[in-house]
Amino acid sequence: MNTQTPSDPRAQLRALSAVLRRLHKTLVENEMAHFGPAGSAFDQLQLLTSHPQFAWLRQISEILVEIDERLDDKEQPADAAAVQAYKTLIERQLTPDPEAQTEFQQKYLSALQDSPTVAMAHGELRRQLAALPGA
Repeated sequence: MNTQTPSDPRAQLRALSAVLRRLHKTLVENEMAHFGPAGSAFDQLQLLTSHPQFAWLRQISEILVEIDERLDDKEQPADAAAVQAYKTLIERQLTPDPEAQTEFQQKYLSALQDSPTVAMAHGELRRQLAALPGA
């Protein structure tokens, strides 16, 4: 668990993406365990993309896709503002809002409470976010 943050914004985004990807994988595995046997990798992918039980995880998937696209964008390279924007987006997504309990927040909080593995991945992401430069 490396919480040292490189100063290069592209490297910061890559590190953030890697930690968020590990959390996402852990959440998928946790949800699959509740769902039951899913068959082949293709069957699992179909569940992730189309089954209502997994819909809440798409919010993290979308953030990961956005970060990957930004890292691949040759015309608009990653900069400190992009890193800050993704940091803010992820923090908002993962911080419970008592005023607006979304399905994502309810299921995420439940996974955090029920799975030590999810809690550890969440902690790793929080450390990575805290290590990024502030606004």
